[in-house]
Amino acid sequence: MKRIVSIAISKRKGTRKIGVDKGVLVEDHGLEGDAHAGPWDRQVSFLAAESIEKARQSGIDVSFGDFAENIATEGIDWLELPVGTMLKLGSTAVVQITKIGKECHKRCAIYYQAGDCIMPREGVFARVIRGGLIFCGDSVTLLESLDAC
Repeated sequence: MKRIVSIAISKRKGTRKIGVDKGVLVEDHGLEGDAHAGPWDRQVSFLAAESIEKARQSGIDVSFGDFAENIATEGIDWLELPVGTMLKLGSTAVVQITKIGKECHKRCAIYYQAGDCIMPREGVFARVIRGGLIFCGDSVTLLESLDAC
């Protein structure tokens, strides 16, 4: 089952995020209350819970939000989804993948605190096509088009 296992926000870029039980995705803006929200191509960040677990097993002391991901999911191989893929989160929100991975120009606080940052290699970024309320435990559905929801 593809589902949201963590939602996290931060007030400043480059820092670990704090987990919340629910979030509001705002159309063409991002996750309400998060420093990365705004009218650009990386409004919301995603990371597989399986990637976070793999980092834990390699000895890095991390949890959800520690890699500055907004949404951690279970059951999705984000690196297999092409740019342009649309996903429905919960009952109403829709996002579209805009970027896979990112270039880090300098080592951020996350790298120094955790010893590594997997977001440049395994993180996926999206913009919000349709806003909505999301909760931990909500399903994630791949969409063929907006008409499919």
